[in-house]
Amino acid sequence: MATQQKAEESERVAVDRSPGSPRAGSIGLVLLVAIALVGAATGLLIVRRDYAETYILALLAVLASTGVFSLFALAAGILRFAGKQAGSPMARAMVDGAFDGLVVTDHNGHVLYANAAYLDLTDAADGNDVRPVERVFIGDPEVSESVYRLLKAGREGRRLQEEVRIAGTKGRPARWLRLTVRPLGMKKRDARLTVWTIADVTRDRERQENIFQELQHAIDYLDHAPAGFFSVNAKGDLVYLNATLAEWLDYDLAQVGSGGLKLADIVSGEGAALLTTLSAAPGDVKVEVLDLDLKTRSGRTVPVRMFHKVAFGADGAAGDSRTLVLNRARDDGTDPQRAAEVRFMRFFNNTPMAIATVDKAGKIARTNGLFARLFHGVLKGEGAQGEGRSILSIVMERDRQALEAAIREAAEGQGDIAPVEAALAGEPDRWAHFFISAIEEKERDGEAAIVYALETTDRRKLESQFAQSQKMEMVGKLAGGIAHDFNNVLSAIMMATDFLLNAHKPTDPSFQDIMQIKQNANRAASLVRQLLAFSRRQTLRPQVLDLGEALSDLTMLLRRLIGEKVVLEVAHGRDLWPVKVDISQFEQVIVNLAVNARDAMPEGGKLMVRTANLAANESKNFPSKGMPAADYVLVEVSDTGVGIAPAIIEKIFEPFFSTKDVGKGTGLGLSTVYGIVKQTGGFVYVDSEVGKGTTFRIFLPRYVPGAEELEAEELPEAESPAISGALAAADEMVRQAGADLTGQGTILLVEDEEGLRTLNARGLVSRGYTVLEAGNGVEAMAVLEKRGGDVDLVVSDVVMPEMDGPTLLKEMRRRNPGLKIIFVSGYAEDAFQKSLPEHGQFAFLPKPFTLKQLVAAVKETMAG
Repeated sequence: MATQQKAEESERVAVDRSPGSPRAGSIGLVLLVAIALVGAATGLLIVRRDYAETYILALLAVLASTGVFSLFALAAGILRFAGKQAGSPMARAMVDGAFDGLVVTDHNGHVLYANAAYLDLTDAADGNDVRPVERVFIGDPEVSESVYRLLKAGREGRRLQEEVRIAGTKGRPARWLRLTVRPLGMKKRDARLTVWTIADVTRDRERQENIFQELQHAIDYLDHAPAGFFSVNAKGDLVYLNATLAEWLDYDLAQVGSGGLKLADIVSGEGAALLTTLSAAPGDVKVEVLDLDLKTRSGRTVPVRMFHKVAFGADGAAGDSRTLVLNRARDDGTDPQRAAEVRFMRFFNNTPMAIATVDKAGKIARTNGLFARLFHGVLKGEGAQGEGRSILSIVMERDRQALEAAIREAAEGQGDIAPVEAALAGEPDRWAHFFISAIEEKERDGEAAIVYALETTDRRKLESQFAQSQKMEMVGKLAGGIAHDFNNVLSAIMMATDFLLNAHKPTDPSFQDIMQIKQNANRAASLVRQLLAFSRRQTLRPQVLDLGEALSDLTMLLRRLIGEKVVLEVAHGRDLWPVKVDISQFEQVIVNLAVNARDAMPEGGKLMVRTANLAANESKNFPSKGMPAADYVLVEVSDTGVGIAPAIIEKIFEPFFSTKDVGKGTGLGLSTVYGIVKQTGGFVYVDSEVGKGTTFRIFLPRYVPGAEELEAEELPEAESPAISGALAAADEMVRQAGADLTGQGTILLVEDEEGLRTLNARGLVSRGYTVLEAGNGVEAMAVLEKRGGDVDLVVSDVVMPEMDGPTLLKEMRRRNPGLKIIFVSGYAEDAFQKSLPEHGQFAFLPKPFTLKQLVAAVKETMAG
């Protein structure tokens, strides 16, 4: 039977029905041509001699023309000699006898060529039984879908390949065939021809299945081996975890394949850092033995020994690791030495201090997990042989000498080595404290010293912030004290100029000089107010307002301040929370920042003012230090100017510090911003990059009314306790043209500055009041007792020797509860308000003040 089948296969030959295929010659055509030539010759014999020559010439001309055209057709390939095949006979033989089946079809699906292998693979009996591929396998439902895709690709002129399984037929077993389709495209006339290739890949498939089964057996064995196995990629994702280790750690294997587990999820403490810092030369394979703790899903620790294997590529990058895990906890009872070793390694790797052993040159031999995490970049190595694993490369170059000397002392066996504090290399903002101790047994691995590293970055930042806050506090106290003394001096100057102006007419030559003195005194008073703002000792009149509306009203003023070269962009957040600020002081904050931004953009740029709500959960993650988590309203003022150099950014809020030229600034703009924001209860921070711009961020606490404020709102206005704004009323009265500032009554003037007291008394007497003078609170009480309490108003300084203003108020109110009093001070009203009795009614007049402001405040308070 087999012999018969082989004979049938050997009888199959290639089928070629293409237009260019060779054909056998025709004997009838040759005989016809011969008969035509004999007839022409016979005709010449019977023609008269006169006409014979003409006929002969005509016949020769026809034969000559036919020959010439035949030569042209032969040269162009239109005419071929019988028995001459197109193409190389060797190539034709190779295609006809190819092992894979080949078939060529036209656009209608008709077979133009099929080799013998195709006839065999499709079980075609002969050339008359040959069929295209789609008709051969159309009855097999498992194959028809693939054949349809191939047929569609062939019609679209695309290449496509499919592998299909053919059910066994005619005594043949099931087979795997690889079907390929591609356009022929050799010539323009072949553009719509399609070449199909059929290859029997049954043996390849069987070999793949065998390999897969063997691999599956190996995986099954690895999964249930008595040891754990896992693999980690460079990103720290677990790519493989065997069933044994998953059982130890109480994890589901499905989590590993889906990328749900990372190395840090199964390694306890800082051990994960040890597994990611292994380094070697390119092309090397390195294995390291580690004793670590794994952790189960419930958080329980499992002490293990790991054989961690990593292969490094040609570029030195580590590939996926292969790690064998042996559970060391099971033999603690049978081997005390191993149990002690496990306990020590657990202590070594889980201690909260970074530890490493080094040789006398500083090269790192061993590290614990925390050291590996803190100095990950160094442990990865910089050279092919790990030259970068020197502990000296951890610190900056300026600190290496001290660390190297300490290691040298330990290598020589010395004790009591002084610790070394150094900045870490590549990260100047990170610091660490290094403690070095000697190793007695220096033979082992060449280790000469143990280095304990404790990162001190956070401590140094806190120390720097504390020192900065202390410096600002001291500068603030100094500024406040200076401002108080200056206010007394300026009050006397301003009061004296008022007297001089009243005594001179505008036509007097001295009048302009006196006005110049007054203007400079007012300018000095403005500088003192900025000092008080920085020291947070100025008087604020806070009110609840919407920042969006307040800043919108300020937009026109900002546009005039910054000029035409700078573009102003204002963007407010929706539904801003209310804040409680002094609107005039806060406007001064925005104006100061806008002026600084304008000066930072001499060639023009963009100034952006943005507001937004910042919830407590967002402020907690905000990079600003020292700001508690709470609800804030954020105000950002950004510019695109020259920026602030890092060397001076810590000093910008200090008073009198300025980068501007002499005469172009007082250095109090940003210090005023700092003081106002701080006194309001907010925070201000700055971010700047040289050449790109600066951003100031102001965080104002969200205003939430308290129970007392809600009750006060419900009370009638007359019963609501409040501090009177005598200064505001006085200013309003001064602004009224022709206001009558004269009055009558007895005023007790209490002031420790004799010159200022004399001038104030003189001014009040000039307006019709009777003035009693006292140098301090004790003298004032004596005067009051002598008068029997017959005083209409007390005008008293706050800070005085022996008895200050608040104490004086308590004593006077004890004797006369209805006594009216005006406090004058160079300090803020809030500085002494807390020391007053509850609901203490008084007016406040901040120094320095003019004569008109004083008499206006007195008349307003007495009219009460």
